[in-house]
Amino acid sequence: MTRTIQSVIDTILEAIPGAPLAETVDTFKSGDPAQPVTGIVTTFLASYAVIQRAAELGANLIITHEPTFYNHLDETVWLEDDAVYQAKRALLDEYGIVVWRFHDSWHMHQPDGIMTGVARVLEWEAYLPGNSMPLFTLPETTVGALAAELKVKLGADTVRVVGDLRMSCSRVGLMVGAAPGEWHIRLMSERQEMDVLVAGEINEWETCEYVRDAIAQGRKLALIVAGHANTEEPGMGYLVEWLRARVPDVPMTHVPVGDPFQFV
Repeated sequence: MTRTIQSVIDTILEAIPGAPLAETVDTFKSGDPAQPVTGIVTTFLASYAVIQRAAELGANLIITHEPTFYNHLDETVWLEDDAVYQAKRALLDEYGIVVWRFHDSWHMHQPDGIMTGVARVLEWEAYLPGNSMPLFTLPETTVGALAAELKVKLGADTVRVVGDLRMSCSRVGLMVGAAPGEWHIRLMSERQEMDVLVAGEINEWETCEYVRDAIAQGRKLALIVAGHANTEEPGMGYLVEWLRARVPDVPMTHVPVGDPFQFV
């Protein structure tokens, strides 16, 4: 039996409790899912370069975690006359590549697929209290040493810190990606024992200002901002292992999009 792209997506969703959702961003962004699947690329984000690499690998399905067309809902009406959008769409059409977003459902997996991948890369799985995320109890270290560990294990060129690098810490909250500031703050407020919050992406006038005020009040708290892509890419790498167990007959590769920023 020839396996189609649609059958791959159906297999994924059958394994996710509560999927498919009636309202979700986990939809097809390009291509014909009825075609036979020739190969799968997983990635944090289907950039132009990732699409080129998928074509080189002979893969016609890209499973991405984040949007392809520069906004959360992948709305494209406003982009129709834009040359960058047109070139990206033309590249997908040229190779007949299907892009499918796997965001809401991967976070719905038990345990969260992105968090599982990150915990593996950080080698923090043993420090989870039961199966409760996102608070880890680690061997005691300092904020500075923790930040250095995150840089190495996540492959980040830099991380940003609010707080005292010399402060001892062991109870570390982890909220990957681009969670709203209110989520960060509620987590820190509800988990008073937290020493450090490790976040992916923040609005600078929300979470970091809360932490700065807390420090000024004499509270023991710090914030490490490690980057959106850096904190979620490992979960899309883990997806290859997870998916191979369910679709063993299709070649698949994780192609990291990489951190786009240079620091000067």
